[in-house]
Amino acid sequence: MSRLELIDEDIRNIPEYVPGKSIEDTARKYGLDPSSIIKLGSNENALGPSRKAVQAIVDNADKVHLYPSADAGELVDALSMYLDIPASNICATGPGMDGLLDNLMRLIIQEGDEVIVPIPTFSYYEIAARANGASVKYVERKESFRVNTEAIQKAVSSRTKVIFLCSPNNPSGDLVPEPDIRMLLESFPGLVFVDEAYVEFAEHSVTNLVMEYDNLIVGRTFSKIFGLAGLRLGYGIMPSWLKKEYMKTATPFNVSLLALKAGVASISDKAHIEKSIAMVKEGRKYLQERIPFKVYDSMANFVLVDVSPRSASDVCETLLKKGVIVRDCRSFRGAGNSLIRVTVGTREQNVRVVEAFRST
Repeated sequence: MSRLELIDEDIRNIPEYVPGKSIEDTARKYGLDPSSIIKLGSNENALGPSRKAVQAIVDNADKVHLYPSADAGELVDALSMYLDIPASNICATGPGMDGLLDNLMRLIIQEGDEVIVPIPTFSYYEIAARANGASVKYVERKESFRVNTEAIQKAVSSRTKVIFLCSPNNPSGDLVPEPDIRMLLESFPGLVFVDEAYVEFAEHSVTNLVMEYDNLIVGRTFSKIFGLAGLRLGYGIMPSWLKKEYMKTATPFNVSLLALKAGVASISDKAHIEKSIAMVKEGRKYLQERIPFKVYDSMANFVLVDVSPRSASDVCETLLKKGVIVRDCRSFRGAGNSLIRVTVGTREQNVRVVEAFRST
């Protein structure tokens, strides 16, 4: 028996998560000065974190020998005020929203259960579900990546536990219309998970529906609008009955002390939030109008570019040599070979990425 056989075969067959390229790896591979590289491949906030969040980290650095609160109550209370949602419906979690997904799948999934994932979309839904014994039904999206709710309903079986929706969707940037979400919530007896990682840059959220439907979970993150990707902080908004069960299996102290303090400070910095949203809306329009390929409408802090008849790998390689990191979307199941995701950056970064595209 080989050591590898100690790992369940279903786990061995799960595709690896493919992250965006780092500045350090790009600099080494292409012999570039790291300071000359712009990273627009991971949907990070180009403005960085709130100064209040940074100060909160500094102020609490000498307390890291102490455990944080078990339920991140201080952060949950701040989120309750931010969202105007009762604290009894909110769970803070780490690492990022991925921690929320992992724990939910551990809580809900039994061997042989199914989940439904409209593709292309964020790949971690599949990874978290399969790692806990579920099989995945993939439903292709309609033209312009609109979710096909009719096809989702047809894919539901007696073993379906969760339907995953990403709104705005990663990598396409489109919102799932609220009537479509309501239709699924009302026709499906299982749970509907709506990933709103990018919703602060959009026009509409469905967090209010959690108080109306007892089978809706909304996932959020501090990695995007709040610029805290390196602290790996997320949260879920869910029915109170589910939060009670969720907390039984949540990893103890899963939100670190520094993440908790930085999260609370970030929520309080309304000016930084507004500045981040304004930067994204202005930059998104700039990229949509000036990148010399088809660019899809987006409600997120990125745009999706179709470089056909060229390949994404070819164009991305050319951009990397120029010190511009964007995201080749071939690793997104069902995305094809010609899509590239570009994070909205600062004005200077956006100008540079447009110039790089024009010279490919």
